[in-house]
Amino acid sequence: MKSFRKELWFQVPGRRGFINITHQLREALKESGIREGLLLCNAMHITASVFINDDEPGLHHDYERWLEALAPHAPTDHYHHNRMGEDNGDAHLKRQIMGREVVVAITQGNLDFGPWEQVFYGEFDGQRKKRVLVKIIGE
Repeated sequence: MKSFRKELWFQVPGRRGFINITHQLREALKESGIREGLLLCNAMHITASVFINDDEPGLHHDYERWLEALAPHAPTDHYHHNRMGEDNGDAHLKRQIMGREVVVAITQGNLDFGPWEQVFYGEFDGQRKKRVLVKIIGE
């Protein structure tokens, strides 16, 4: 069995944003030479997420509204976490909802997705560089 590891780096200019990283994952798979196996992709920061869904701007807008309704950024003193000098208590909760990682099957050298599935990096406390781990195992 082979193993391949790569880090992807992102810096979202605003506080929140979604980036389609499917192309970068396909490139990593190509680099790995693995044709059958599994790809793990996870955000290495506790205020960021990796998830699978449709690449449709209306959906991304709905995510933004839904997440803000569930865990609003303001008022920042609403969160105990922020009483320690932070202002990102909401970002930790948003990450928990959207998830840390995805695992995608690899079949015949391709990411084995269902219809419309794409992989996204979700940022909830941006404006600084953060990394995403890609780990691929298989033959």
